[in-house]
Amino acid sequence: MKKNFEDLSRELKNKSIRLSHQRLKVLEYVANNRCHPTVDQIYSHLHNEIPTLSKTTVYNTLNTLVDAGMVKQITIEDNEARYDIDTESHGHFKCESCGSIYDFEINIDSFDSKDLKGFKIKHKDVYFKGICPKCISHSNDKSN
Repeated sequence: MKKNFEDLSRELKNKSIRLSHQRLKVLEYVANNRCHPTVDQIYSHLHNEIPTLSKTTVYNTLNTLVDAGMVKQITIEDNEARYDIDTESHGHFKCESCGSIYDFEINIDSFDSKDLKGFKIKHKDVYFKGICPKCISHSNDKSN
């Protein structure tokens, strides 16, 4: 289910999370830009509009939203945290050519391994990497 900004704002209020201007702008950006943005992308976009915004505020806001279960932090590359407004179980595909990240439906709960018997699994994430159709098409156009 796609969450809109108004519903998310109400959810923040219902969870007794302070609705500061900066916090609402970060939430609005993540809700309206479903490209799985990084902190740097969010900060760069909002800094012109809110000159007093700091990266620390963006980090703290995102951590608050993650802790509240309203945003999911995903890490496809070792050193790159991204943020996803869709907190339902789904997979991610990252194009190695253009860097875009795509969501796809998958039944993550069906993944099970007898090798992990006795382990307590806290998170199940599915990430694929490869080349997206747009980049494949672009590559084919260049070679013709």
